Amino acid sequence: MPPVSELDDVEAAARRERAAEIIRRSRFQPQTVCLLILAVLAVFYTLYFAAAIILPIVLALVVNLLLSAPMRVLHMRLRLPKTLAALLLILCLFGVVGAIGTAISVPAAGWIARAPQTMTAVQTRLALMHGPIQMIQAANERIENFLTVVSGEHRAAGAPVVVVASASPGGGLSSLGSSVLLGTRAFVGQAFTMMLMLFFLLAQGDSLLRRVVEIMPTFADKRRAVQIASQVERNISLYLTTITAINLLVGLANMLQCWVFGLPNPLLWGVVAFLLNYIPIIGPLTGILVYFVVSVIVLPSLLQALLPPLVYLGIHLLEGETITPMVLARRFTLNPVLVMGSLMFWDWLWGVWGAFLSVPLLAVFKIICDHVDVLTPIGHVVGGPNRARTVRSAILPRPGQLDE
Repeated sequence: MPPVSELDDVEAAARRERAAEIIRRSRFQPQTVCLLILAVLAVFYTLYFAAAIILPIVLALVVNLLLSAPMRVLHMRLRLPKTLAALLLILCLFGVVGAIGTAISVPAAGWIARAPQTMTAVQTRLALMHGPIQMIQAANERIENFLTVVSGEHRAAGAPVVVVASASPGGGLSSLGSSVLLGTRAFVGQAFTMMLMLFFLLAQGDSLLRRVVEIMPTFADKRRAVQIASQVERNISLYLTTITAINLLVGLANMLQCWVFGLPNPLLWGVVAFLLNYIPIIGPLTGILVYFVVSVIVLPSLLQALLPPLVYLGIHLLEGETITPMVLARRFTLNPVLVMGSLMFWDWLWGVWGAFLSVPLLAVFKIICDHVDVLTPIGHVVGGPNRARTVRSAILPRPGQLDE
């Protein structure tokens, strides 16, 4: 039997030949291309304007994939009814999130309340960098003034400029309070929608898939639908479970180093590291910056303040270069360039939740492309290298290494 690497090379070569053959046979008319572009734009506009209802559903689908293995254990092995098993899983998830949120809410609120004093202290401790920061601010002001002048030249002469002023001195504070209340209510509503959708997906998701397969016109279409669904569930579930376990280790390691260096509230900073590690590129960079700011405030010298962010970087280097490539399978990869593009796009579209979902959504897109003949070339482009990887730092994206 040939080695696994040779089998991977053979499969990759066959996939390349298949993609090239599809491109040779394809002849797209301009009308078809224009309609396709309009359809894609319509989908993106819908995702943007209907984010309040679509985002909770997508989050529920992803969490459903993460909980599919425990759900199978409860239903298949322990013989629990699906409704009861789904309810137990949601209660456990809600309990864990609630316990962690309760434990970190008080110190997090304290740090947020001290934010103005914190920034003043950071500026005082970083007095050596005051000159370069002022130069950057001055350059930024000059650019803004230049853009203002340029935009003023294009404005119609004599065009009235309307300035709306607040009538009451407390209008800014009241509007801020109103926006916070509205944001909290929207978040609670979306969380309830996600939990409700997650419950029905766990309890009745299989029956929905079965109904979809039954209406497929041919046996080949039925088999393709089953293959796509099973691979999406298996690969994304494996990816999310593995990454969650790795991120938990990263959070525990950072919590330990915060305790060793004497940073207050190590549980808070461990949870921050755990959550930020889900977001490629932006997450580790933000974590290093947060650890540096906290260290500058708490630790007595600037040299000591550099140690926690350096250890944070070292933990991510170890995780990104050793642990993740060893644990995750290497046959299913995503192109790092497209991972970064997906991150920026979904972050712009849906904010922080979009950044969390960027890699799983790109992986699902690749699985679908690999099983649809017309989209096979796109799936080949989305895939990453199969051979040895180049060295990547902790702040680079983890390609979605999944078992195909």
